[in-house]
Amino acid sequence: MYTAKGHLDRDHMIRQYVPLVRRLAHHMIAKLPANIELDDLIQVGMIGLSEALTRYEVAQGVQFETFATQRIRGAMIDELREGDWMSRGSRKSQKDIEKAVQRLEQKLGRSPLESEIAAEMALDLADYQELLGKVRGTQLVYLEDMTGHSDDESSFLDRHVADEGADPLQLLRDQRIRSSLVEAIKTLPEREQYIMSMYYENDLNLKEIAAVLEITESRVCQLHSQSIARLRAKMRSH
Repeated sequence: MYTAKGHLDRDHMIRQYVPLVRRLAHHMIAKLPANIELDDLIQVGMIGLSEALTRYEVAQGVQFETFATQRIRGAMIDELREGDWMSRGSRKSQKDIEKAVQRLEQKLGRSPLESEIAAEMALDLADYQELLGKVRGTQLVYLEDMTGHSDDESSFLDRHVADEGADPLQLLRDQRIRSSLVEAIKTLPEREQYIMSMYYENDLNLKEIAAVLEITESRVCQLHSQSIARLRAKMRSH
Protein backbone atom coordinates (compact mmCIF):
# COMPACT_ATOMS: atom_id res chain seq x y z
CA MET A 1 0.00 0.00 0.00
CA TYR A 2 3.09 2.22 -0.11
CA THR A 3 5.10 3.50 -3.07
CA ALA A 4 8.83 2.97 -3.46
CA LYS A 5 9.34 6.35 -1.75
CA GLY A 6 7.38 5.26 1.33
CA HIS A 7 4.21 7.22 0.59
CA LEU A 8 0.69 5.81 0.60
CA ASP A 9 -0.24 4.45 -2.81
CA ARG A 10 -3.42 6.50 -3.31
CA ASP A 11 -4.73 4.60 -6.31
CA HIS A 12 -4.35 1.25 -4.56
CA MET A 13 -5.91 2.55 -1.34
CA ILE A 14 -8.87 4.10 -3.13
CA ARG A 15 -9.60 0.83 -4.92
CA GLN A 16 -9.27 -1.09 -1.66
CA TYR A 17 -11.66 1.15 0.29
CA VAL A 18 -14.38 1.69 -2.32
CA PRO A 19 -16.39 -1.16 -0.69
CA LEU A 20 -16.19 0.72 2.64
CA VAL A 21 -17.64 3.85 1.04
CA ARG A 22 -20.46 1.84 -0.53
CA ARG A 23 -21.22 0.05 2.75
CA LEU A 24 -21.43 3.31 4.69
CA ALA A 25 -23.63 4.85 2.00
CA HIS A 26 -26.01 1.87 1.99
CA HIS A 27 -26.43 2.05 5.75
CA MET A 28 -26.92 5.79 5.79
CA ILE A 29 -29.45 5.77 2.93
CA ALA A 30 -31.82 3.60 4.96
CA LYS A 31 -32.07 6.40 7.54
CA LEU A 32 -32.84 9.11 5.00
CA PRO A 33 -35.81 10.18 2.86
CA ALA A 34 -36.45 8.34 -0.39
CA ASN A 35 -35.51 11.35 -2.57
CA ILE A 36 -31.83 11.02 -1.67
CA GLU A 37 -29.82 9.14 -4.29
CA LEU A 38 -27.41 6.43 -3.23
CA ASP A 39 -24.96 7.33 -6.00
CA ASP A 40 -24.78 10.91 -4.69
CA LEU A 41 -23.83 9.66 -1.22
CA ILE A 42 -21.19 7.36 -2.69
CA GLN A 43 -19.72 10.20 -4.74
CA VAL A 44 -19.45 12.44 -1.69
CA GLY A 45 -18.06 9.53 0.32
CA MET A 46 -15.29 9.08 -2.25
CA ILE A 47 -14.32 12.70 -1.69
CA GLY A 48 -14.16 11.97 2.04
CA LEU A 49 -11.96 8.95 1.34
CA SER A 50 -9.62 11.07 -0.75
CA GLU A 51 -9.38 13.63 2.06
CA ALA A 52 -8.66 10.86 4.54
CA LEU A 53 -5.74 9.67 2.40
CA THR A 54 -4.36 13.21 2.33
CA ARG A 55 -4.68 13.81 6.07
CA TYR A 56 -3.86 10.39 7.51
CA GLU A 57 -0.68 10.04 9.53
CA VAL A 58 0.46 6.69 10.91
CA ALA A 59 1.91 8.50 13.92
CA GLN A 60 -1.62 9.36 15.05
CA GLY A 61 -1.95 5.79 16.30
CA VAL A 62 -5.32 5.23 14.64
CA GLN A 63 -5.98 2.53 12.06
CA PHE A 64 -6.59 3.97 8.62
CA GLU A 65 -10.01 2.31 8.24
CA THR A 66 -11.21 3.90 11.48
CA PHE A 67 -9.89 7.30 10.41
CA ALA A 68 -11.33 6.95 6.92
CA THR A 69 -14.75 5.87 8.22
CA GLN A 70 -15.04 9.08 10.24
CA ARG A 71 -13.97 11.21 7.28
CA ILE A 72 -16.33 9.46 4.85
CA ARG A 73 -19.35 9.70 7.13
CA GLY A 74 -18.47 13.30 7.93
CA ALA A 75 -18.32 14.22 4.25
CA MET A 76 -21.72 12.63 3.63
CA ILE A 77 -23.31 14.35 6.61
CA ASP A 78 -21.85 17.76 5.69
CA GLU A 79 -23.27 17.42 2.19
CA LEU A 80 -26.69 16.37 3.45
CA ARG A 81 -26.80 19.09 6.06
CA GLU A 82 -26.69 21.72 3.31
CA GLY A 83 -30.22 20.75 2.28
CA ASP A 84 -33.45 20.24 4.21
CA TRP A 85 -33.74 16.55 3.39
CA MET A 86 -36.43 15.70 5.93
CA SER A 87 -39.38 18.04 5.95
CA ARG A 88 -41.36 18.74 9.10
CA GLY A 89 -44.27 16.96 7.42
CA SER A 90 -42.24 13.78 7.03
CA ARG A 91 -41.06 13.92 10.63
CA LYS A 92 -44.68 14.30 11.73
CA SER A 93 -45.72 11.32 9.60
CA GLN A 94 -43.00 9.25 11.23
CA LYS A 95 -44.32 10.08 14.69
CA ASP A 96 -47.92 9.49 13.58
CA ILE A 97 -47.03 5.93 12.56
CA GLU A 98 -45.35 5.27 15.91
CA LYS A 99 -48.34 6.62 17.82
CA ALA A 100 -50.77 4.52 15.78
CA VAL A 101 -48.75 1.39 16.50
CA GLN A 102 -48.65 2.24 20.19
CA ARG A 103 -52.43 2.80 20.39
CA LEU A 104 -53.16 -0.48 18.62
CA GLU A 105 -50.78 -2.49 20.78
CA GLN A 106 -52.49 -1.17 23.91
CA LYS A 107 -55.92 -1.94 22.44
CA LEU A 108 -55.16 -5.34 20.88
CA GLY A 109 -52.53 -6.66 23.26
CA ARG A 110 -50.34 -7.75 20.32
CA SER A 111 -48.40 -6.37 17.39
CA PRO A 112 -50.91 -4.93 14.91
CA LEU A 113 -51.08 -6.08 11.32
CA GLU A 114 -50.01 -3.72 8.59
CA SER A 115 -53.62 -3.37 7.45
CA GLU A 116 -54.69 -2.51 11.00
CA ILE A 117 -52.09 0.25 11.26
CA ALA A 118 -53.30 1.66 7.95
CA ALA A 119 -56.92 1.60 9.15
CA GLU A 120 -55.95 3.27 12.45
CA MET A 121 -54.41 6.09 10.44
CA ALA A 122 -57.48 6.25 8.17
CA LEU A 123 -55.38 5.29 5.15
CA ASP A 124 -55.75 2.72 2.42
CA LEU A 125 -53.12 -0.02 2.69
CA ALA A 126 -51.42 1.16 -0.50
CA ASP A 127 -51.27 4.75 0.79
CA TYR A 128 -49.86 3.59 4.13
CA GLN A 129 -47.16 1.54 2.40
CA GLU A 130 -46.28 4.51 0.24
CA LEU A 131 -45.93 6.62 3.39
CA LEU A 132 -43.58 4.02 4.92
CA GLY A 133 -41.39 4.26 1.84
CA LYS A 134 -41.27 8.04 2.05
CA VAL A 135 -40.37 8.42 5.71
CA ARG A 136 -37.97 5.44 5.84
CA GLY A 137 -36.92 3.93 9.16
CA THR A 138 -34.46 5.87 11.27
CA GLN A 139 -32.71 5.13 14.54
CA LEU A 140 -34.20 2.91 17.21
CA VAL A 141 -33.51 5.37 20.00
CA TYR A 142 -33.25 9.15 19.71
CA LEU A 143 -31.38 11.22 22.25
CA GLU A 144 -34.64 13.11 22.96
CA ASP A 145 -36.24 9.86 24.13
CA MET A 146 -33.72 9.61 26.94
CA THR A 147 -33.68 13.27 27.95
CA GLY A 148 -37.42 13.87 27.74
CA HIS A 149 -36.88 16.82 25.40
CA SER A 150 -38.18 17.07 21.88
CA ASP A 151 -37.44 19.85 19.43
CA ASP A 152 -39.26 19.52 16.13
CA GLU A 153 -37.19 22.37 14.77
CA SER A 154 -33.90 20.57 15.41
CA SER A 155 -31.86 19.30 12.51
CA PHE A 156 -32.98 15.92 11.21
CA LEU A 157 -29.39 14.95 10.54
CA ASP A 158 -28.21 16.04 13.96
CA ARG A 159 -30.76 13.68 15.54
CA HIS A 160 -30.28 10.77 13.20
CA VAL A 161 -26.84 10.38 11.67
CA ALA A 162 -24.56 13.12 12.96
CA ASP A 163 -22.29 13.66 15.97
CA GLU A 164 -20.69 10.36 16.94
CA GLY A 165 -20.13 11.69 20.43
CA ALA A 166 -23.86 12.01 20.95
CA ASP A 167 -24.83 8.84 19.09
CA PRO A 168 -27.97 7.46 20.76
CA LEU A 169 -26.72 3.95 20.08
CA GLN A 170 -24.23 4.51 22.88
CA LEU A 171 -27.22 4.66 25.21
CA LEU A 172 -28.09 1.09 24.28
CA ARG A 173 -25.11 -0.02 26.35
CA ASP A 174 -27.38 0.44 29.33
CA GLN A 175 -28.31 -3.18 30.08
CA ARG A 176 -31.93 -2.37 30.85
CA ILE A 177 -32.42 -0.71 27.50
CA ARG A 178 -30.64 -3.50 25.66
CA SER A 179 -32.79 -6.11 27.41
CA SER A 180 -35.95 -4.20 26.54
CA LEU A 181 -34.84 -3.94 22.91
CA VAL A 182 -34.13 -7.67 22.67
CA GLU A 183 -37.59 -8.46 24.02
CA ALA A 184 -39.19 -5.93 21.67
CA ILE A 185 -37.51 -7.48 18.64
CA LYS A 186 -38.91 -10.88 19.62
CA THR A 187 -42.44 -9.49 19.31
CA LEU A 188 -41.97 -8.37 15.70
CA PRO A 189 -43.69 -10.34 12.94
CA GLU A 190 -41.39 -13.08 11.66
CA ARG A 191 -40.49 -11.43 8.37
CA GLU A 192 -39.65 -8.16 10.10
CA GLN A 193 -37.43 -10.05 12.56
CA TYR A 194 -35.55 -11.50 9.60
CA ILE A 195 -35.07 -8.07 8.08
CA MET A 196 -33.76 -6.55 11.31
CA SER A 197 -31.41 -9.48 11.81
CA MET A 198 -30.04 -9.37 8.27
CA TYR A 199 -29.64 -5.59 8.31
CA TYR A 200 -28.18 -5.03 11.78
CA GLU A 201 -26.48 -8.34 12.57
CA ASN A 202 -25.41 -9.64 9.17
CA ASP A 203 -24.66 -6.21 7.69
CA LEU A 204 -26.71 -6.79 4.51
CA ASN A 205 -28.05 -3.78 2.64
CA LEU A 206 -31.66 -3.39 1.51
CA LYS A 207 -30.96 -4.72 -2.00
CA GLU A 208 -29.30 -7.87 -0.64
CA ILE A 209 -32.14 -8.46 1.83
CA ALA A 210 -34.64 -8.10 -1.00
CA ALA A 211 -32.84 -10.81 -2.96
CA VAL A 212 -32.87 -13.17 0.04
CA LEU A 213 -36.58 -12.66 0.74
CA GLU A 214 -37.48 -12.51 -2.96
CA ILE A 215 -39.33 -9.22 -2.60
CA THR A 216 -38.64 -5.75 -3.97
CA GLU A 217 -36.13 -3.41 -2.38
CA SER A 218 -38.89 -0.84 -1.85
CA ARG A 219 -40.90 -3.45 0.06
CA VAL A 220 -37.90 -4.15 2.30
CA CYS A 221 -37.64 -0.41 2.95
CA GLN A 222 -41.33 -0.29 3.92
CA LEU A 223 -41.03 -3.24 6.30
CA HIS A 224 -37.84 -1.83 7.81
CA SER A 225 -39.59 1.48 8.49
CA GLN A 226 -42.53 -0.34 10.04
CA SER A 227 -40.21 -2.42 12.24
CA ILE A 228 -38.53 0.73 13.53
CA ALA A 229 -41.94 2.26 14.31
CA ARG A 230 -42.97 -0.87 16.22
CA LEU A 231 -39.73 -0.98 18.21
CA ARG A 232 -39.81 2.74 19.02
CA ALA A 233 -43.41 2.41 20.21
CA LYS A 234 -42.37 -0.38 22.58
CA MET A 235 -39.18 1.36 23.69
CA ARG A 236 -41.14 4.48 24.64
CA SER A 237 -43.01 2.44 27.24
CA HIS A 238 -39.68 1.48 28.82
